[in-house]
Amino acid sequence: MPWRGRGELPREVGILAVVAFVVALGFGVVAPAIPLFARAFGVGTTAVGLAVSAFAFFRFVSAFGGGSLVERFGERTVLSAGLGIVAVTTGLAGLATSFPLFLALRAAGGVGSAMFTVAALSLLLRVAPPSHRGRAAATWQGGFILGGIAGPAAGGLLAELSPRLPFFLYAGFLILAGSVAMVLLRPSVTPQRSAAPAGTGPDLAAADPVGLRTALRSRVYLTALVANLGVGWVLFGVRNSLVPLYVTEELGRTVAWAGAGLLAGSVAQALGLLRSGRLADTWGRRPALVLGAGLATASTAALVLPPVLWVFLLSMALFGLAASFLASVPAALVADVSPARGGRVVAVFQMSADLGAIAGPLVAGWLTDVASYQTAFAVTTAVLAAGLGAALTLPRTAGAAVRE
Repeated sequence: MPWRGRGELPREVGILAVVAFVVALGFGVVAPAIPLFARAFGVGTTAVGLAVSAFAFFRFVSAFGGGSLVERFGERTVLSAGLGIVAVTTGLAGLATSFPLFLALRAAGGVGSAMFTVAALSLLLRVAPPSHRGRAAATWQGGFILGGIAGPAAGGLLAELSPRLPFFLYAGFLILAGSVAMVLLRPSVTPQRSAAPAGTGPDLAAADPVGLRTALRSRVYLTALVANLGVGWVLFGVRNSLVPLYVTEELGRTVAWAGAGLLAGSVAQALGLLRSGRLADTWGRRPALVLGAGLATASTAALVLPPVLWVFLLSMALFGLAASFLASVPAALVADVSPARGGRVVAVFQMSADLGAIAGPLVAGWLTDVASYQTAFAVTTAVLAAGLGAALTLPRTAGAAVRE
């Protein structure tokens, strides 16, 4: 659809945000049930962890293939197919009668999730004009955050009734999200022309996709990859795996305090997304990314100090605020590098976060076992500091602000 003006996002952004909310809501509902359902097969703790990680691992290894499918068949088709795969495998997982079958279905669901995520992000970044890319990414992430906050509470209650029930409900949510995408997203979306003043930006309708090799030679793209690795390492990895144990074992508090810290981070991130995207567009990508990466580095560095409850809560809230920038600015940088349909460029960007989500818990957990929680948090701080260093090396003209 044509670009209507500089004060309004394309309609596809709002649709994708609604789809993201429904998907995250459903995932939040099923998340508490996965370990309980796996335990019902009489398996050990390691096997339960495998049931959780299989989804993430297959999501990671299939993302590049998902990007190739996007370039061949288009975002709408791949997005809907991915949601359909996750819906079918999740519903069947709820009917599984053996652990190997349950594990295989979870792994297949990871493939569908990769297809959906890569296609949705590729479409989002393609339709948003340069002056609104940060806001588009923030809006999309906001859908995930709100759904992620609402889902687990309902999921815990449903799992108490039956560990199979959340799987059926999640499948229903995914069918709903896929239907919304098929009906409301156009079969082919023409990339928007730049909203920058005439002569200052490319004609995106005529732009060719940027090859992955070309993107990997770009300092801007490499910075986005490093920053996204840190996001996956902490936000989707260490925060969920190490923080609850840190609260109970180091701080000597109940798991409810761990929940309070995670909630503080989610609320801070949701509030930060209201402004981070606009700052990335009007202030500029480089200063917005430096701010986000700096706050993230400081937040985990605080956990290297002797354990204190108020420091922990402040750290969680600070990282949530930082994550609002890290969730929007790197994505906008990827769109600046590849404004046309570039599924593989987006796929590798997504893979960087998935790699962090897989490696983060493993490395941090091992360091905790052989050294201490403080050592694990110190290494985590170094990972985030790498993103800060990369942001500082960005050209000052990278993603230069488009004044409204």
